[in-house]
Amino acid sequence: MITDNLITVHSLATQYKLETSFFYTVNDLGLISIKHIEETAYIEQNAISEVEKIIRMYQDLDVNFEGIDVVFNLLHKIEMLQEELLSVKNRLRLYE
Repeated sequence: MITDNLITVHSLATQYKLETSFFYTVNDLGLISIKHIEETAYIEQNAISEVEKIIRMYQDLDVNFEGIDVVFNLLHKIEMLQEELLSVKNRLRLYE
């Protein structure tokens, strides 16, 4: 499998000065997806912005894993509601 768009968990842990177990815990919560290829753990590059948000909450704001999970679930719900609101607004424009 090609690993062009993947970053190893070990390199992220080294870069952000975290244990690799941090990333496995976040993976267990379902906030990121870790892929294993030939006994090496990877995270997709397009998930790095989410990973950085999680790390900032954990390190800078001292939010625990359960709190991070709650925050991300609420942010996801807000995003869904905003999309639904935009859709309703667009339908209302048809009737104006």
